[in-house]
Amino acid sequence: MPQQLPDLLLFGFFGGLAVICAIVMILQSHPIASALSLVGVMGSLAVLYLLLGAQFIAAAQIIVYAGAIMVLFLFVIMLLNAGAEQKPLRASLLAKVLGIPAVLALLAALGQLVTRAVPMDTVTRFGGFEGGSAKHVGDALFRKYLLPFEITSVLVLIAILGAVVLARKEMD
Repeated sequence: MPQQLPDLLLFGFFGGLAVICAIVMILQSHPIASALSLVGVMGSLAVLYLLLGAQFIAAAQIIVYAGAIMVLFLFVIMLLNAGAEQKPLRASLLAKVLGIPAVLALLAALGQLVTRAVPMDTVTRFGGFEGGSAKHVGDALFRKYLLPFEITSVLVLIAILGAVVLARKEMD
């Protein structure tokens, strides 16, 4: 148990950092600041993958998501010349009254769902995950999940083309 204490502290720190960066990402009014907060979330998730023993998935998280995808996001944001979000002068009364209780009810329902789905006698051992190597990920990606992988790549291509078309219309 004493050996797991540093792992638990790191897990708590980087898990909390991921949640804080996600909240900051949502509350930002400027899209570039939101994108940079998303980089913080993805970096924290990479450290959590490392703690679980999934080194390849952690490296892919940094290289693909925090690197390439975020560069793509920033490129599209700058291509569309997106400025800061215009906030309404006053929020609706319904949103103020029902917003926080609705979020708390949603979190309670999700907590109940997770509590029922995961047995309480299961203990997660840090570094004990066996499926995070390049071989395991490659086998799953190109055998079991080949069709969803290809569909996702086509959807990303369509999104890029849509951004270019939107940017071109604004220039004319």
